[in-house]
Amino acid sequence: MPPLRTHWLARPADYARTWRAMRDFTEARDAATPDQLWLAEHPPVYTLGQAGLPEHVLAAGDIPVVRTDRGGQVTYHGPGQLLLYPLVDLRRAGLLVKGYVHGLEQAVIDMLAGLGIAACRRPGAPGVYVRAPDGGLDKIAALGIKIRQGRAYHGLALNVAMDLAPFGGINPCGYAGLRATDMAAHGAPLTLEAAAEQLVPHVLRACAPRMACA
Repeated sequence: MPPLRTHWLARPADYARTWRAMRDFTEARDAATPDQLWLAEHPPVYTLGQAGLPEHVLAAGDIPVVRTDRGGQVTYHGPGQLLLYPLVDLRRAGLLVKGYVHGLEQAVIDMLAGLGIAACRRPGAPGVYVRAPDGGLDKIAALGIKIRQGRAYHGLALNVAMDLAPFGGINPCGYAGLRATDMAAHGAPLTLEAAAEQLVPHVLRACAPRMACA
């Protein structure tokens, strides 16, 4: 299969409209439809995953809350955050869901390592984390996907250089007291375009077809 077709959505990209477009693309595709990778930046919005509990939204203020069909609890999207939405036929690529999620997390970890930022996973809490000065783990990237008939949509959000205050209005990913951070706070104040240039090759590798055993 050809590489994923990668393109930026018009910015800022309305979250609900983007979600509908991902869902419509996934429902309309067939076995020959090339995979795509959409890059986006959203205006401020809180999103609740399929099993998301409304009580994890503590103080939304004037930020809209959208109930969506991805996995996970509640998170925040806003200016200065890079969204990557791989629209991938996992069965065609020979990818299992667990391996696909692991690959997306590893893409962020490897990209950040190239910029001198040590990042890691946190058992039982999907996403990517970095060590805070007090020794705790702060979240720098969130991940949530939806699988429909073996095809994935939604994806990952990387905090590049953003106002982190809105994360205080929620229990991020359902964890009270979980702090968010961004690349700028760790000495890498990239533009979204520069961050995408660094991250996209790693994500493409995570989505690449796996060779079947003979």
